[in-house]
Amino acid sequence: MVGCAAVMKTTRSTKLFAEAQRLIPGGVNSPVRAFRSVGGQPRFIKRAKGAKLYDVDGNTYIDYVLSWGPMILGHAHPAVIAAIKKAATLGTSYGAPTEWEVALAKEIHAAFPSMEKVRLVSSGTEAVMSAIRVARGFTKRDSIVKFEGCYHGHSDYLLAKAGSGLATLGIPDSPGVPEDFAKHTLTTPYNDIDAIRQLIKKHRNQLACVILEPVAGNMGVVPPHPDFLSALRQLTAENGILLIFDEVISGFRVNYGGAQALYGIKPDLTVLGKIIGGGLPVGAYGGRNDIMDLIAPSGPVYQAGTLSGNPLAVAAGLATLKQLKARGTYKKLETNAKALAKGLGDAAKKAGVPVTQNRIGSLLTTFFTPSTVVDWNTAKQSDTKRYGRFFHAMLDQGVYLAPSQFEAAFLSTAHSAQDIEKTIKAAHAAFKKL
Repeated sequence: MVGCAAVMKTTRSTKLFAEAQRLIPGGVNSPVRAFRSVGGQPRFIKRAKGAKLYDVDGNTYIDYVLSWGPMILGHAHPAVIAAIKKAATLGTSYGAPTEWEVALAKEIHAAFPSMEKVRLVSSGTEAVMSAIRVARGFTKRDSIVKFEGCYHGHSDYLLAKAGSGLATLGIPDSPGVPEDFAKHTLTTPYNDIDAIRQLIKKHRNQLACVILEPVAGNMGVVPPHPDFLSALRQLTAENGILLIFDEVISGFRVNYGGAQALYGIKPDLTVLGKIIGGGLPVGAYGGRNDIMDLIAPSGPVYQAGTLSGNPLAVAAGLATLKQLKARGTYKKLETNAKALAKGLGDAAKKAGVPVTQNRIGSLLTTFFTPSTVVDWNTAKQSDTKRYGRFFHAMLDQGVYLAPSQFEAAFLSTAHSAQDIEKTIKAAHAAFKKL
């Protein structure tokens, strides 16, 4: 479909969206899928394979959303599908321990040594919520610090100045969150160590933890400044505050051992998701033994989940991690991501469209602003209307990007050099229309 001049048929998607809006809030089960920030109506997907999506109207797309990150091997990878099928024949849920849970915990600990003990849950949101609960239980303090533009799921006390869908829809905070919850969440600019230093100086006796994405991916991709993470590690340690890395996006993505391996920083607690489930719902949190031993049944901090460690999700995760350990995997991701970033940048420059790019490994955002993007304040200077036009110009040529300026583009091992070339060709045509 890439490069095709014909107008895509969207009759079936349009009909389904109209029906969905009568039954589902906004017609979607997660806000950013609604295309609100880019305009138009979403395409309803029928199936996916490798680096491609296929919609209900028969259109084909090169996919750079990848279910928002977990499909690092591409869609329907044979090894992952085989593992899921095998697990499904044995039953889909037990509500009892399995040896595969132990195997996945072992793999996670090997990749993330800071996670001395691991608890599996069913989503990233649940994992973050639980990690903060145990941090509060350990420190016996109530308040937390998060960074503006970082999204950590939709728990009540984490929706203050969050990125991702809230940024996309222009929602500064969320109604329905009691003031008593929100008052315990302090926010500060990402990449500004002086600001967090002053905040900690003022509130250190009330702070249980500082949580951040070590590579921000929910205001678009924003890497940490040199020494930002190390300074933050020192600052929290000196004040008895736990440091939590939310590596739901960066874990196994920017490096097999996540951002903490890439930058050589050891947090107290880590949150994972997405890739460790191979596309199925899963999350995990873990950290130091003395902290994790507070979790029930070992300790008094309660957290439970009927579907935690679901055998299908665990099987998919184990199969995915096995493939990622193959020699040359991350080199291929880096090569293709670098080529894509250069091609998009060249296309924008040739068309005279001012953009700036941030990339870490196979995570990439092209911001429609000429300024360097280092935090939420600089990210939101982007021309979102222009991005919306670019998004649709690419979509019409069969390239599926995130329907939001403030999200990442993801690459998989299934993306070929030909996919990259076709995407760059489509970008040249799209930028010309802006």
